[in-house]
This record gives sequence, structure tokens and C-alpha cells, in this order.
Amino acid sequence: MAVYAFKGVNAAGKSIHGLLDAETSRSARTKLRKDGVYPTELVEQRGTSSVQAATGRSFQLPSFSRIPPLDLAIATRQIATLLSSGIPLVEGLSALTEQTENLRLRTALGKVRDRVNEGAHFADALAQTEVFPDLYVSMVRAGEAGGALETVLERLADYLESQVRMRNKVSSILIYPSVMFAFAMLVVGVLVTVVLPQITELLTSLNQELPFYTRWIIALSNFARDWWWAIGLGFACLAMGLRAAIGTPRGRETFDSLQLRLPVIGRTVRIIAIARFSRTLATLLAGGLPIVRALDTAKDVANNTVLGHAIDAARESITEGASVAAPLRNSGEFPPMVTHMIEVGERSGQLESMLSKIADTYEEQVETTMSRLTALLEPLLILLMVGIVVVIILATLVPLLQVTSSIS
Repeated sequence: MAVYAFKGVNAAGKSIHGLLDAETSRSARTKLRKDGVYPTELVEQRGTSSVQAATGRSFQLPSFSRIPPLDLAIATRQIATLLSSGIPLVEGLSALTEQTENLRLRTALGKVRDRVNEGAHFADALAQTEVFPDLYVSMVRAGEAGGALETVLERLADYLESQVRMRNKVSSILIYPSVMFAFAMLVVGVLVTVVLPQITELLTSLNQELPFYTRWIIALSNFARDWWWAIGLGFACLAMGLRAAIGTPRGRETFDSLQLRLPVIGRTVRIIAIARFSRTLATLLAGGLPIVRALDTAKDVANNTVLGHAIDAARESITEGASVAAPLRNSGEFPPMVTHMIEVGERSGQLESMLSKIADTYEEQVETTMSRLTALLEPLLILLMVGIVVVIILATLVPLLQVTSSIS
């Protein structure tokens, strides 16, 4: 089913525009006329700029964009609410498709609705779109098999919303130091490429021997002004090379291992990964997913190969009839508190609640740690900027003072 952007006039003579999904352009026009809209322009959505002009608003390219986690969380909460209200799944998907603004999600939901209407399982329809994460599809499949789809969707919405909140907290904490760092680099760039060359001309015209640090700064200024394009190209090539290296299995494992061993930063990365793993595993188990499959999905969400090896060992341990906690403890990558709580949860049969408590605790630690790092980073950035400015001023002021004293 295609998506069409339309412009038209309603029965009251008012111009309207929007998006509509239909099999063909003819069926799209028929739908519009049934709704009392007389189309004046109808363009099939193919990710081109002509559609943007037709709709009068921007959109995301279907083949290159991904669904934002917040949009997916809102859609999941809405479909869970509709189902709990007694609305059939197909009708709920139709209502959700009509009001969803994200183009890719709207198109995917339309396809899911059509396949469900043809008799396919909800989880199979979600998987065929290749848009929804494996975690999402797995939980929906477990909910359908257990006859608790509404409950699973509510838990899934809770999980997605908690992930969005955590990501937003971290992002909001990092905004101020990022702005400070960008401003510091801008100030230094203006000093080195604009202000310093003018002072340099004055110093060289004095025919005086300049201090070594002044000569170094002048040379740095000339290099930055003449070779700025090479510097930018070098950084771009370095970034592309690192990205390609991290894309390989060995490079990814080396990068993840290095991340975990960095001072201060390593602990934060570990806490974030464990919080995501615990929250995901608790959500999957609560949704009725078998623990082996749940560990597989939670390992991917943790997004760290070093911790992933420990989780793989725990999955193998489960298949052999042993516990989850022992392999995690033996790996040395999970803190003792985490493995102890998991062990207690296994013994008491309350593993889900223990994992949720671990996630709550570590998410709070993430926020606290990021706040402390930000509080430490702000004065360091200010001192760095002040230090660079002071060095530049001294490098230019000292020779001028020497000349002035010699003249007097």
C-alpha cells in the first residue's frame, strides 16, 4: 500500500492538505471524495522533494531514516490503550495510522494493518516491515502466544518511555558543556586565525628577536590559516577510519574494551550498559519471553561486546541447567551487587523484580554520575579557554613590552 500526499478543498471550500494511504491513486481519490474532500493535487510518496512541496511540510526519507524512540513509545502506548478499551486490533491500527505524523512509522503501520487484516499474526506483520526492533517483535509474539497482548504492549510502552527518559536526561546534562566547548574552540579559532596574524605583522616589523614561545604560536597561527582545509580533511579521514575499524568484530571488541577501562568514563559506560541490559531483560521476562531468547535480545540492547560475552556465557549456562548469576560473576565485568541481586532473584523466583530494581538503581547512578562529570567539566573548560587566551596574550604582549622598555 502506497502513501499519497494530497491537496484539496473540503465541502466548506477550505483548502486542506495531508497524507493518505491507498492501493492506487484512483482509490486514494475515492477515499478523499468519501470524506468530502475534492483533491486538486495527488502525489505518491516516494521520498522526493516534490512531495514535500505538495504537503507543505518536511518529512523523513523512508529508506534512510529510522523511527525516533519517542514516536515508537507514543504509538505503542496508544495501541495498548485502544486494545484495552475493547477496540479490535485492525481498527486500532487504522486509527493509529491516520494520526501518526512520522512518515516511516505511518507507512509501516499501514502495512502491518493490511497484513493483520489478511489474517497474519501481529508479530509476523511487525517483523516483515523490518522497521520494528527485535525486542519489540519478540515481546509482541510472546504476548500473542500467551493471550496477554494488551498487557505486553503496556509493559513495552513503559520500557520504551523509560529508555527515552534516560536518554533525554543524559542529553540535557551534556548540552551545556558541549556548548561551552564549541564556544571555546570558536574563540581560540578567531584569535589564532584573525587577531594573531595582525599582531604578528607588527611584531615582525620591529626587527626584534622574538621569544621561542612567540615564534611557536606565530608558526601555529600561520599553519592553521594556510592549511585549515588539510586539518579538516585529516580529521574527517581519521573519523572515517575509526568508524570503519569499529565496524569490524575485532575493532568493535577492542573499542568496547578500551571504553570500559578508561578512568571515570569507563565506569559510566559500564553503568549505562548494565542499566539497559537489566531493564530490557526484566521487560522481556515480564512479557513472557523465555529466558534464553530474552538474554539474546538483552545482549544486543546492552551494545557492548565485552559484556555480551559474559551474557552469552550466562545463556549457555541456562541451557545446561545452571544459573545466570555464576557466569556473570566469573566474567568480572558485572559488579558484585548486580550478580548478588540476580542470584537472589533466581533463588526466590523474583528475577524480574530484582532486575527492575537493578535498572532503577543504575539509572539513578547514571544521572548522578553525569551531573558530577558535568559539574567538573564546566570549570575545566573555562580554565582551558582562559589558559589558551592567556598564553596567546603573553606571547604577543611580552615582545611589545621588551620593545617599549628598550625605547624608553
